[in-house]
Amino acid sequence: MINRVIAKIHPRLAVVVHDLTMVWLAWTAITSIRWSFESVRPELGLFGPEVCLVLASQGLIFWITGLYKGLWRFASLPDLWNILRAATLGALAITVTLFLYNRLATVPRTVLLLYTPTLAVLLGIPRLAYRYWKDNRLDFLSRSPAMRVLVLGAGRAGDTLVRGLVRESRYRLVGMLDDNPQIRGARIHGVPVLGTLEQLPDLARETAAQMLLIAMPSATSVQMQRVVAFCEQTGLPFRTMPRLADVVAGRSSFGELKEVAIEDLLGREQVQLDWTSIRTGISGKRVLVTGGGGSIGSELCRQVARLGAASLTILELSEYNLYRIEQELRREFPELLLDARIGDCGDAVGCERVFSLARPQVVFHAAAYKHVPLLQEQLREAFRNNVLGTHVVAEAADRHAVECFVLISTDKAVNPSSIMGACKRAAEIYCQNFASQSGTRFITVRFGNVLDSAGSVVPLFRKQIRAGGPVTVTHPEITRYFMTIPEAA
Repeated sequence: MINRVIAKIHPRLAVVVHDLTMVWLAWTAITSIRWSFESVRPELGLFGPEVCLVLASQGLIFWITGLYKGLWRFASLPDLWNILRAATLGALAITVTLFLYNRLATVPRTVLLLYTPTLAVLLGIPRLAYRYWKDNRLDFLSRSPAMRVLVLGAGRAGDTLVRGLVRESRYRLVGMLDDNPQIRGARIHGVPVLGTLEQLPDLARETAAQMLLIAMPSATSVQMQRVVAFCEQTGLPFRTMPRLADVVAGRSSFGELKEVAIEDLLGREQVQLDWTSIRTGISGKRVLVTGGGGSIGSELCRQVARLGAASLTILELSEYNLYRIEQELRREFPELLLDARIGDCGDAVGCERVFSLARPQVVFHAAAYKHVPLLQEQLREAFRNNVLGTHVVAEAADRHAVECFVLISTDKAVNPSSIMGACKRAAEIYCQNFASQSGTRFITVRFGNVLDSAGSVVPLFRKQIRAGGPVTVTHPEITRYFMTIPEAA
């Protein structure tokens, strides 16, 4: 306990001692120099009553202005301004205190005038020197030199990235590139803007860069494709800041660096959804999501929670997936009425109990097997889960007067050429026919290849590319259409 207290007090105490020492040094030095020009000098002493009053007055001002809340490690212009403010207010407080003490009998006016700038310099230089040392020291533990980095993009994101990286001893920023001609040759936090993105291959060689960092979170897919093409010409590893949409949605933090994702390079802009209309259909409703632990189902759960559902019930066969999405939702949406249930959509008794307890108004049926090659050899399981499971859930929705039933299907149900596609098509036909005799509104939505979803071909392609190829496709003329998980959900 005592050690923890000392650990917390010690750094602050050292700063207090340092600052009061600088106050003593500034006051005694200026006073001594000023009186050295006079033939008759008063006996002031190094720690007389006058000096003690100066220390007390200035120390009180330091505390009032919050000078000790700032960390030397991150000293910047706002900290220097606070130092100047504290020194100025301190000079005024000292003037009042000594006037009440002895009518300023032994304090020349030049001492009061010189005190503020002298103290500001004595307090500011050590802070800036400490930050400079921390920002530029090598990592002595690893004994490895800093990695030379080029930053692509000198806008606000580039400014934020550079500001963070200059404090990292692992990186040495050798320059920035940007297509804006107005900032060419400028410096951002001491890092020069060397040229345009088209000059990247040449400038990467000239600066001996070892890594490229893309700071363009709002770039379109076409712009990202262009930037990535330049990066690939250099043969250097590159990372990117997350997209603004991912930051807002909480999927990434702004300062996080990641590999360029496939969705960053989509040959089209992401679909902008009509959230107002979607919110109208979800807000205040009791919602059930089957397969809520899967890639599509879990994103559906997140969107339902964000849209203000009255309650959310998740039916999921995988214990781990259910636990994972339940913990995430309880952490991100503590006010949401959430019920997580382990169950199989093919279990009619289990589904009936879930519907009786949840009394859903909206059902998203996302539970399904999606792996095309696996299901080619598993006809019975594909039919049981994708067709009979849909039959069980749809009938339960009808019995409990659900307002809306949404079947999550696939584009492989169009002229199906696989077991999975045929089963999903059969489920669609069943829902279409059942809708004519039910009070429930049945909706079917078809997805294309959803990036990084369970069953998506994208992870396989990524693995094959990393291994040096070849990339396997089912036909030389095949065309695949991709969408992101948020678009799908």
